[in-house]
Amino acid sequence: MDISLDETETGGRYHAVVDGHTSEMTFSKAGASMIIIDHTDVPEALRGQGVGVKLVERAVQDMREAGKKIMPLCPFAAAQFRKHPQWHDVLQGR
Repeated sequence: MDISLDETETGGRYHAVVDGHTSEMTFSKAGASMIIIDHTDVPEALRGQGVGVKLVERAVQDMREAGKKIMPLCPFAAAQFRKHPQWHDVLQGR
């Protein structure tokens, strides 16, 4: 799955097109050292296929490489952080 990143000075989104359907996860930047994941949207046709998890995982990888933290305000992203303790090194507050 190819995941793209569109970024601005204040935020951005990770998105992927699978079988003609676009999934996305949006975030806001909180200073130079943290992002806040605020929304994840996976179309009904792609639910249960792990697309949303892959979007969060990509953000984790990118923030790890950049030395930044993630605050998952989006309920889906927060649930994924609870399920993946190996991501806690980038979790804000840890």
